[in-house]
Amino acid sequence: MIFKERDIRGVFEIILAPRNDSRGFFMRTFDDSIFKEKGLDRNWVQENHSRSEEKGIIRGLHFQLPPFSESKMVRCVNGSVLDVFVDLREDSETFGQFDSIELSADNKKMIFIPRGFAHGFCTLTEVSEVVYKVDNFYSKENERGLLWNDKTIRINWPTDKPILSAKDEKNMTLKQFITEYKHISNK
Repeated sequence: MIFKERDIRGVFEIILAPRNDSRGFFMRTFDDSIFKEKGLDRNWVQENHSRSEEKGIIRGLHFQLPPFSESKMVRCVNGSVLDVFVDLREDSETFGQFDSIELSADNKKMIFIPRGFAHGFCTLTEVSEVVYKVDNFYSKENERGLLWNDKTIRINWPTDKPILSAKDEKNMTLKQFITEYKHISNK
């Protein structure tokens, strides 16, 4: 595994290293000792699997309020997605900024996103499956979301007419988030 810190501090791109032979490949997708060595050890408490069956679906940008904020480790195991994360951390130099990465079954990359981020993705293929670990339990009462096309954040999505859930159509703007919550404590 190769770990590369992204432009936003604390976010790491993880490049997996499959061992190929005539049968296919084998690769380690998680090793607690390596993650501890990199300072990224977490107590992963849930693993989720999301399947999308059309190109142009946007899921997100989701986050949970403290004390249910969560780190995520995200991987696309079928198809391809544009994975996007927005920094909402208290006292962060990159507060309100986003970064993105293409995750695919072919490129075998993962992204580690610490607590204090809104997260979402857009499907780039007809069928996409995303598997992600989280280090906190889901809390419906503490779940919130940022609007996918917020003009303040200016994410360059690969579609301007996404397929959205009814819930995601009603997410808040960054300005509304700041007014109501200010930031997400990263403690």
